[in-house]
Amino acid sequence: QVQLVESGGGLVQAGGSLGLSCVASGRTFSRYRIGWFRQAPGQERQFVAAISWSGTSPNYADSVKGRFTISRDNAEKTVYLQMDSLKSEDTGVYYCAARYSGADASASSNYDYWGKGTQVSVSS
Repeated sequence: QVQLVESGGGLVQAGGSLGLSCVASGRTFSRYRIGWFRQAPGQERQFVAAISWSGTSPNYADSVKGRFTISRDNAEKTVYLQMDSLKSEDTGVYYCAARYSGADASASSNYDYWGKGTQVSVSS
């Protein structure tokens, strides 16, 4: 089992930056692939970024490529999402999720565990 807790959300102006953290508990964290998703009011949850268990294969949604960076520290059981050049459309609740399988990283249905989310609000 893996429990996930996100932090670092807040209110920021467009063009600014925020760094999110996802801290995990559980002995096998290093074997899980981690993804970040976001959900805006009235919209479906959408994929943002994902990283492999080794941290060597990040991938990103086209909408955040070049602005967001995902990384992980297995010793600290933490995954990070650095968000730069934020836009109003980045507003939403950001969730981290863990999956054991190597299936499609962008599909939320492939994830086994979810955090409760942290709110990110970008004012224009």
